[in-house]
Amino acid sequence: MENFVVSARKYRPATFDTVVGQEHITTTLKNAIKTNHLASAFLFCGPRGVGKTTCARILAKTINCQNLTPEGEACDTCESCVSFTQNASFNIHELDAASNNSVEDIRNLIDQVRYPPQSGKYKIYIIDEVHMLSSAAFNAFLKTLEEPPSYAIFILATTEKHKILPTILSRCQIFDFNRIQPGHISDHLAKIASKEDITAEPEALDLIAQKADGGLRDALSMFDLNVTFAADRVIRYKEVLDNLHILDYDYYFKLTDSLLAGNLPQSLLTVDEILRKGFDGHQFVVGFCRHFRDLLVCKDPATVQLLQVTENVRRQYLDQSAKAPMSFLLSALSLGGQCDMNYKQAKDQRLHIELWLMKLANLRHVLNWDSMPELPLHGTHNGDATSLAQSGAEKKNGEPIPSPSAVSRPEPPTPTASQPLTTHPITSEPVNGYQSSPSTNGSSAAVKAPTNGHTALANAPVTVEAQAPVAPKPQYAPPARPASSRLRTTISLTAGPASAATDTEEVTTVKAPTRPDKSFTFDELRDQWSTFARLRRQQNDITSEQVVLNRDLVLDGTTIRLTLDNTLQVDFLTELKPELLGYLRRELQNSQIQIEHQVVIQEVKKMIYSSQDKYNYMAEKNPALHELRKVLNLEVDY
Repeated sequence: MENFVVSARKYRPATFDTVVGQEHITTTLKNAIKTNHLASAFLFCGPRGVGKTTCARILAKTINCQNLTPEGEACDTCESCVSFTQNASFNIHELDAASNNSVEDIRNLIDQVRYPPQSGKYKIYIIDEVHMLSSAAFNAFLKTLEEPPSYAIFILATTEKHKILPTILSRCQIFDFNRIQPGHISDHLAKIASKEDITAEPEALDLIAQKADGGLRDALSMFDLNVTFAADRVIRYKEVLDNLHILDYDYYFKLTDSLLAGNLPQSLLTVDEILRKGFDGHQFVVGFCRHFRDLLVCKDPATVQLLQVTENVRRQYLDQSAKAPMSFLLSALSLGGQCDMNYKQAKDQRLHIELWLMKLANLRHVLNWDSMPELPLHGTHNGDATSLAQSGAEKKNGEPIPSPSAVSRPEPPTPTASQPLTTHPITSEPVNGYQSSPSTNGSSAAVKAPTNGHTALANAPVTVEAQAPVAPKPQYAPPARPASSRLRTTISLTAGPASAATDTEEVTTVKAPTRPDKSFTFDELRDQWSTFARLRRQQNDITSEQVVLNRDLVLDGTTIRLTLDNTLQVDFLTELKPELLGYLRRELQNSQIQIEHQVVIQEVKKMIYSSQDKYNYMAEKNPALHELRKVLNLEVDY
């Protein structure tokens, strides 16, 4: 029975022309050989499985070939090429630096370099995984690499160029290998399948190429796996999905359609089916975010080329991207990024996925994109779903949808002959950015600055005037002021029939007395202070806050004085001060309460460790100890 040889070895490129996806490297190397411009040291770097070691071997074989072709390729018939093919060449040496990374290994290599080749022009040394060499080995190799013999050429290969010493990099001609494009990989797999008499669906080969992530060796290994599975030597798309454990595009399209329709139950059932099939939840989150990214690039014809999928799947992406609003895709990517970052730290990871889907299913109602135009991909936006919905929103008939900030206040009613204009001696001042506006019955409100820091909304002066009734008209109502706002409002109300309006009117003003500040005792202050400290501990148990709140208090009139130990405590007090003052003023009914502090740095007591420290401490308390030591001629035992 013939031994099986994996495709990665059986179809390993033997010439520069058969190398897949690295034309920029192979063209340069062939020109260097034809023009005899060969460097003394080459460094091939790039991801795994892209052809670094293969190109190093082809270069080594071609350099010593005795009958080069006009294209600069090896002939494969001369003595040097035949010995290389049979792994019997004395001029080409390979060293695996992963297992031979010591100084002794490099010294043995340097000893071999001293001897010129017996046949051929060059001795080539291929050092694979060169980044695994130790620092001492690199330093030992440095001098030989800088000034090698004329017949010695070094080819270094690595996947991690950043781990190599800069002094080594500066002495090498560096070639960066690229990840191989999925199209090149699928074409190469199709050629191998035809040579092996294997029938393969194009979608299946494209799926293998995408899963390989730019590595041809990985793609060939997955190809062999699926060939082994297919007893009838037919590679099918569905079987590749199962063998490689890949989540099908259909799940992503189906789930996106459910979310666009706001069908949350179906979305949750689809995710449950995915997880029951054994797919990792984090893998699903990353894949679904990638799906939204692909939908986003389909929004503009200039970026569709970034989509690396088959033509059938490309059409599905274009169709679904036309249905998905831009605001939905941006919000989905933003929420998906948060879910991706928080997934590993979450106790219930599945709940994080379901919460993400719940938010996406509800975006239809939040954004109301049925009445929104489609925003261009290159438009100016900040990525926020709400701002996108408001900034670019228009009705289907082309009329703009007014935003809350665009709603203007109605103009006051224009006076007619039957309703003469009545002038009111009222002064209006803006408060918190709002100006008082006329009410439905012709009344107006004026807000004045507070005089004693108390709120006097209910006890404001009231002015009553006669005026003709005006038909009620809807108007813009400013937002309600916060309860803690300290304002003094004067409200002028007018009422009465039109016949009662005369040139001289009587104005009645009623002023209510303001509430006086109450006095309080130190015990009342301490009780309220302790209550506040307990509430803060329940809300946010921060030790440094509690240290500040548990300081001794000194009451000087209405001023509370604290003594703190350091500036860190001052920062915590400054942060707590607004809330603490508001609480104490409200509970003790006194607006004059103030909090002051001073910092007294505590003296750090020096610790006594050594015998000398103990002697100095005792001598400081009893100076006669110095005299005793001198008389007895004693020394401190260290």
